[in-house]
Amino acid sequence: MDQLSTSSSPTTSLTGYARRVGVAVGIVFIALFLTGLLGTAFGVFLRVLAALLIALPLQAGAQWLHRRTRLPQGLALLLVALLVVGALVGAGWLFSTRIGGQVQQLQQQLPQALREVQARAKGTEWGQWLANENLDFGRLTGGGSAWMGRITGIFSTTFSVLADAYVIVFLSLFIALQPKLYRAGLVMLVPKPGRARAHEVLDKISDTLVKWVLGRLVSMLAVGVLTALGLWALGMPLAWVLALFAGLVTFIPNIGPIISMVPALLLAFFHGGPTEALYVLALYLGVQTLESAAVSPVVQQRLILLPPALIFVGQLVIGSFTGLLGLTLATPIIAIGVILVKMLYVQDVLGDDAVEL
Repeated sequence: MDQLSTSSSPTTSLTGYARRVGVAVGIVFIALFLTGLLGTAFGVFLRVLAALLIALPLQAGAQWLHRRTRLPQGLALLLVALLVVGALVGAGWLFSTRIGGQVQQLQQQLPQALREVQARAKGTEWGQWLANENLDFGRLTGGGSAWMGRITGIFSTTFSVLADAYVIVFLSLFIALQPKLYRAGLVMLVPKPGRARAHEVLDKISDTLVKWVLGRLVSMLAVGVLTALGLWALGMPLAWVLALFAGLVTFIPNIGPIISMVPALLLAFFHGGPTEALYVLALYLGVQTLESAAVSPVVQQRLILLPPALIFVGQLVIGSFTGLLGLTLATPIIAIGVILVKMLYVQDVLGDDAVEL
């Protein structure tokens, strides 16, 4: 009997080990599944947030028009939407011929500008020092095609985001048409004693998102106009398309201005040499300084104040996981998080009503 028990113990031990391995593998697969599910859910959240950033300003404009003219809410929303679409179509038609030709020229001249920068760098003392240190300048920059691939990768990512535009646009229209329906469904998930507070939190989030969008649009317009005037005064080629690009990427705080400098500096170096590039660099730094010091504080003075370092870190973290769309929407995500912490934790839990919202 003892021999039978002894002979069966290795099998029992092996079975127990296999069971533990199976449990460990199962836990890993469940963790991977939950991680993928969380990533998918966050991607859906980004698209819903993008729709809100369209729907909420439209709804705010419709409410303003309704109060001023006593028009029905639906008709006011339709007029505001038609006004926005008409402005976009008109701007596109106004600049299509000039901008379209300059975009083609930019695609042709950027690779040449990059090769020119590399050639001139090799002819300088520091370029020769790099060569003596056995550093391959082409490899250091990733090569012309690879480096341009990184630049054009921004545009390709943009187009991949635009592929979801129809979903975001239709979702924003549904939200703008019946905002009370969706808000009521969200608040219904909160226990009855907290529903009034939930409405206050949603009102604050909506107000903040609307002001952030309006502030970004004003900043984009200011940066685009000032950059166009400055490039025109410097005699830079392709000034329109460079200014348009600078205005568009201003929608991404902190990182957008850095992205907008790259093609402008390459073309300035290619056409006018280092001196022209320094002038263009000074122009971009001056425009961004003016926008940060004068334009943004004026148009967003009632917006929730976010530390620049917090925005920058949030952009890096969110953008690294979600790409361009997450990078673009990082600031409103952080703003929503700050509002929730201040109102639901600092005020409601800690009882500190003196906190600034």
